[in-house]
Amino acid sequence: MATRSLEIPLPDSPVPSLGALLDEPAAPARPEVVLLAHGAGAPMESDFMADVAAGLAAAGHAVLRFRYPYMERAHREGRRLPPDRMPRLEQAHRAALAELQGLLPGRPLILAGKSMGGRVSSHLAAAGVDCAGLVFFGYPLHPAGKPERLRSEHFERVTAPSLFLQGSRDKLCDLALLEQELGAYGGRHQVEVIEEADHGFAVPKRTGLDAHDVRHALVEHARAWITDLD
Repeated sequence: MATRSLEIPLPDSPVPSLGALLDEPAAPARPEVVLLAHGAGAPMESDFMADVAAGLAAAGHAVLRFRYPYMERAHREGRRLPPDRMPRLEQAHRAALAELQGLLPGRPLILAGKSMGGRVSSHLAAAGVDCAGLVFFGYPLHPAGKPERLRSEHFERVTAPSLFLQGSRDKLCDLALLEQELGAYGGRHQVEVIEEADHGFAVPKRTGLDAHDVRHALVEHARAWITDLD
């Protein structure tokens, strides 16, 4: 696997460009390419994002990670900043998508994301962005402790096949509520529950598993699911 650093131009934004990383698999490569978006609190270089990208690249998929504008500012200024509003997140996500499609044109596209990045991916799919499938690494169905504030108003407009990878202890996704809301989902969907995992996919020591074990399981679920799309 080789990793390339890229800059994605972003006009009409607080930052002129977004940092990005393209993980390219060694041959033989699979046709599907993955646009992998980070969550609200951890950047594209986090251990979680790096491990998932490396695992998918090892499975033969080119993977593009990128920074949303607030995270790009935080990187440049050396401080934490709150996430951008959805329109700006979507603008940046579309720019990253255009970059990936320019680098690897005509390839089946998988929109994937950790938490907020998955939510933005789903909004793009609901708006008509063409993709072969979506992979959610912990969909944030509602804020912690506020299950009445559901983030599923667009589910019926998402028609692409979707994989939800959810922790059984995720405070941002009540699994019973997710099952209920998926009743209106526009496309076929599959839910895989990671037992004992929280929203960040951390598990208690009593499980005997470490972060690497859990991330490997997540990648294996995603890899197998993408293969079954063929």
